[in-house]
Amino acid sequence: MINTALTEIFQIEFPIIQAGMAGKVTNAKLVSSVCHGGGLGTLGAGYMSPEMIRYHIGEIRKLTTRPFAVNLLIQDEEYNREMFEEGKKRLAPYYKQFNINMDEVVLPSYTWRDQLNVLIEEQVEIFSFAFGVPDESTLKYIRSKGIKTIGTATSVKEACFLEEIGIDAVVAQGLEAGGHRGGFFESDPLVGSLALIPQIVDHLQIPVIAAGGIMDGRGVVAAFSLGASGVQLGTAFLSTFESEAHPKHKEALFSSTESSTELTTSFSGKLARGLTNKLMKELSEDVSSIAPYPLQHYLTAPIRQKATLVNDERYMGMWGGQGSRYCRLKSAHSVVRDIIRETNETIKQLSRHSSLS
Repeated sequence: MINTALTEIFQIEFPIIQAGMAGKVTNAKLVSSVCHGGGLGTLGAGYMSPEMIRYHIGEIRKLTTRPFAVNLLIQDEEYNREMFEEGKKRLAPYYKQFNINMDEVVLPSYTWRDQLNVLIEEQVEIFSFAFGVPDESTLKYIRSKGIKTIGTATSVKEACFLEEIGIDAVVAQGLEAGGHRGGFFESDPLVGSLALIPQIVDHLQIPVIAAGGIMDGRGVVAAFSLGASGVQLGTAFLSTFESEAHPKHKEALFSSTESSTELTTSFSGKLARGLTNKLMKELSEDVSSIAPYPLQHYLTAPIRQKATLVNDERYMGMWGGQGSRYCRLKSAHSVVRDIIRETNETIKQLSRHSSLS
């Protein structure tokens, strides 16, 4: 048992959080497996319709009675439809290549508020979010329902803002993290975990959750030594049995090195770290043609989804962090337990080294 402020607030056994990875990776089996391992599982619901979110929450509750989180992406509620149509024209060759009907490339009819209403109605214990911040009245209403909140920061400025508006815990996301940069202010300083975590810890009174490059017990101990109350891991769970990441994606993670990933805006219009492939390189050749987030996401999603269906990893969206070579082919439950064991072993090793000095 590892007790921190985080385990008390969220009523979990260990301060290990599975990141809310949007894009058809997380499911009820993954979330519940993490929960049964003693961590906090998270449903990545950023691109799910309200109906799908409700369905998945129900499926999770069939498998576990433990607390879990649902992660949403706070996006603009108004879209530039003219810019979206222009983007479709630019990507027409890809649509043709994968036999995608351009008329079926559309923007969603729901907003993050519609998604959030489901979380409130279903009385989800924990709401985590990224890319933006709910307004004050919305946060007040969420708190009145007893829902705990986790925000994401990539800078001290963002972290302080989240604390000021009453968020329960803050994820300090270092540059090494896979997937999207979760910050919400325009400027992203791109600070690594080792430098970012202690600076955020020193400026906050609420618990800080370390994220970015953490793959095993050594990373957990390092995060604790920097003052974090817990850790959030995404890439580490991508390769688990329960993850819905494509087999080609998992294979790429296992064969990756520290230099296999890049930060790119090509897939979504927002900076994100993923395994480099043909689509990423081609779209990055003309940065000026990349539509802003979330338009670019909805423009390229059909291409990435079709590539996934036909097993063409050259055109998939394969997110991953800089520690991806440490991915494991195990159940999510086992990954949590392994990391806890490694954490305890690392602490013992450090104690022995300390006594020798």
